[in-house]
Amino acid sequence: MGEEKKRFIQEFVPGKQLTLSHLIANPDPDMFQKLGIQEAGALGIMTCTPSETVIIAGDLATKSANVSLGFLDRFTGSLVIVGSVSEVEMAMLAINRFLAENLGYTPSQITKS
Repeated sequence: MGEEKKRFIQEFVPGKQLTLSHLIANPDPDMFQKLGIQEAGALGIMTCTPSETVIIAGDLATKSANVSLGFLDRFTGSLVIVGSVSEVEMAMLAINRFLAENLGYTPSQITKS
């Protein structure tokens, strides 16, 4: 008898949460070129669940700090914020705070590199 194979099925059950909040300070200029976005001092990367939340997050980012949206995808919940390090961080803090306090989301710790 051969070895019995086991199959695992994973199911993703999304909650209301920010699953990633990461700030990249002073990224390599090649990164901006490869992403196809304008060069700036920092990139803020966020992922929102459910994915449509990224629309709210993008609006909050541009209203709370002097940043621009490098990328927003309502199907995956991915958001890239572009600006100075302090402005990107301010926008990310505002997004985390608003979603947690007003919409009951689980916030994400902002990590940095």
